[in-house]
Amino acid sequence: MTKSDILKGNLLEALEKSLGVVTTACKSAGCSRETFYKYCREDEEFKSKVDDIANVTLDFAESQLHKQIMDGNTSATIFYLKTKGKNRGYVERSEVQQETTYKSLDVKIIDTGIPLASNEKDIVD
Repeated sequence: MTKSDILKGNLLEALEKSLGVVTTACKSAGCSRETFYKYCREDEEFKSKVDDIANVTLDFAESQLHKQIMDGNTSATIFYLKTKGKNRGYVERSEVQQETTYKSLDVKIIDTGIPLASNEKDIVD
C-alpha cells in the first residue's frame, strides 16, 4: 500500500466523521485541500467514495429535518413544504407590478431589390 493510498483512506475516514466538510477532513488527515481535489480528479474510485459520503451526509440531514417536523417544528415543516411541496403549491411568490407607457413606432420597409447578406463574407464595404 502506497503512502497516497494510506492518505486517501485517512481522508475518507475523516470526511465521514466531518459529515463531508472537506476542510475539516483535510486538517484531520494532514493534507491540503488541493491534494484532496487532485485525488478526486485523478482517482475515480476515490471520487466515487467521496460522492457516497456526500449522499450519506444528505440522508442524515434529511433524517434530522424529518425528526424536527415530527417534533412539531413549524420552521422545519415550512422549509420542507417550500422545497419538496412546490408541485402542490407550497411556493413563495413575489408579485411585481409594472406600469409602462408605450409610444407607437412606425416602421417603413423599403424594398431596394438588393438581397440581404446571409453571413459576414457576403457583406461588402
